[in-house]
Amino acid sequence: MSSLPTTADGPVELHLASQFTLKQLTIIYNQTRVDYLVPMPMNMARMTEYIQVYDADLENSFVAVQGEQMIALGMLGVRAGRTWITRLGVLPGDRRHGVGQSLTVSLLNAAGRKGIGFAMLEVIKNNVPAHKLFLKLGFYEVGELLVMRRPPGPPRSYPVGKAAWLNRADALALLDKRAGLPPWTNQNESLNNAADMYGVSVTLPDGNSGWLVFQRQRFVMSRFVMQTEQGDPVAVGRELLGQLHDRFFDLDTQVENIPVNDPHLPAYCDMGYVESFRRIEMYRGTYQ
Repeated sequence: MSSLPTTADGPVELHLASQFTLKQLTIIYNQTRVDYLVPMPMNMARMTEYIQVYDADLENSFVAVQGEQMIALGMLGVRAGRTWITRLGVLPGDRRHGVGQSLTVSLLNAAGRKGIGFAMLEVIKNNVPAHKLFLKLGFYEVGELLVMRRPPGPPRSYPVGKAAWLNRADALALLDKRAGLPPWTNQNESLNNAADMYGVSVTLPDGNSGWLVFQRQRFVMSRFVMQTEQGDPVAVGRELLGQLHDRFFDLDTQVENIPVNDPHLPAYCDMGYVESFRRIEMYRGTYQ
């Protein structure tokens, strides 16, 4: 336990998130986001999945408490050589007192104690106070990410190539072909931790080819990773999405953290995906 700034309502103390139940963590998370641009509420099942999929380390995550009331939450995802600040939020009435800044610094210090100097995060675009805070603490922008949705329905244009549908093991094996550092939500570890992962590879009549790894659950598809192996990414993307929505025409689709410079983006738009909102991805330090 450590102290944070004292506000008009008294001193604020920091407690390890591991000292709280999942129910308590879910409650404070939802309460800090009631007025957010994009609230994204969670229940206990989703919070449990979130912690597991994204490697949130509750021994290095924190809840800010004032008296007997939880007023803020911040979680730290931890992987080899990198950390991720997430679920950071302060109750509306307790903002602008330095709680969010102190909580972020505490998360960065926890990462430092583990010998990790590189941190990632995403902030919703137009969340100006949070964006300014992260810039102040040494984070820098690396790009914009799209969150997109497509309602159930058949594809706008039907596939013309050959498709091979892949089981979990074969789909996840494709991820090793990727280069660079994807957003935390789409990193290999996240997809390996997630349930219900599948894939599809396609070859068009002209030889263009590529693959898509995705999560298919009862009512929704999500967690897309798309790659072109040969040819035009837009044509390959249309074919992959055409195959997917032809086969699973009755499912809603929600994909997140697609870079705005992704070469497949026009294919998403052509297939009826619409932008829900944007995030700004930020780094602190250099990934080794």
